[in-house]
Amino acid sequence: MTRQRKPDGVDRIQLAWTRERPATPVESIGVITRIWRAGKLLADDRRRTLARLGIDAATLDLLSTLRRHGAPYRMTPAELREACLVSAGAISQRVTRAETSGLVRAHRSSGGRTGAVELTAEGHALIEGSVDELLRHEQTLVEHLTPAQREQLTELLRVLLDGLIARLAEPGPADAPPDPGSV
Repeated sequence: MTRQRKPDGVDRIQLAWTRERPATPVESIGVITRIWRAGKLLADDRRRTLARLGIDAATLDLLSTLRRHGAPYRMTPAELREACLVSAGAISQRVTRAETSGLVRAHRSSGGRTGAVELTAEGHALIEGSVDELLRHEQTLVEHLTPAQREQLTELLRVLLDGLIARLAEPGPADAPPDPGSV
């Protein structure tokens, strides 16, 4: 026997469109509007959490990409661009800011071109502490789901994302927004 739920705001939107435009397909509202709302809540929460940790989303993305790559925590700008899904210009800006802050070291050729970027000890310490704190916090955001529900939701979101990628033109790195969801 399923438990009867009280309609939420998304249900009310869907019902209103059904009432006003009975021939309009509204089934996607239940999925897409909830994902948009959850995404907004999560993005706002992540911004606040990162501000508390003293790191911005772009720096988190850069440092965590280098850290996940493994020792010696060094990548070329092209590898970073591909992994971060941003343009060469965006990677250049991120590296410059992080280098100025002492978080990364850019190895340049005699012509001044960056050949590799690596984490400094300070950058390594910042990402280690930030990732632990961020992921512990974000774990609390999904604790109301059972382990089976989290696993099921993970798989459903994987299927949804795969389907969207197959149906929609994937933006190139220059068109892709910064990925606030990467750690």
